[in-house]
Amino acid sequence: MKTTKDILAELGACPEAVEWAGRKTHKKAWETCKRGEWLLWIAGRLGVDRKLLVLAACACARTALKFVLKGEDRPRIAIETAEAWTRGEATIDQVRSAAYASALAAYAAYATNAPYAAARAAAYAANAASRAAAYAAQAAYAASRAAARKDMAAIVRKIIPFSVIKKAIAGCEEVK
Repeated sequence: MKTTKDILAELGACPEAVEWAGRKTHKKAWETCKRGEWLLWIAGRLGVDRKLLVLAACACARTALKFVLKGEDRPRIAIETAEAWTRGEATIDQVRSAAYASALAAYAAYATNAPYAAARAAAYAANAASRAAAYAAQAAYAASRAAARKDMAAIVRKIIPFSVIKKAIAGCEEVK
């Protein structure tokens, strides 16, 4: 049976995450990690259901909406469209269109030196239907560092509990 550290190394996790895992059990690592973007990345690499990943990424991106300029709805709409996709109420093309519109909002805000990170994060989260874990890391970064990461880790764990991770690990190999 492989340790959490071994699994993270095999998945290609960053050296900091591999070292952090140390001798932690899979459950202990999942439940104590304070980095939401790591949790999303791990879940994505383990093959957790894409819809769960998108929901978690969207929930993380929502925390950044407070930074979006008043009256700019494209980031929120992008998140809502991605959430609708998880329920079968939107197509992937609609998600991509909403993500593109949100990205335009981010670039427009950036061009005027306005806070653009949330718009970008929402665009990334909306596009998460095709690349959830990588974009969720951007959402986690955009919402602000340590405190936001801890909050987002709790958000991710609420949507993707350890029982889901345990099944994903077991699906990859025989794990205790």
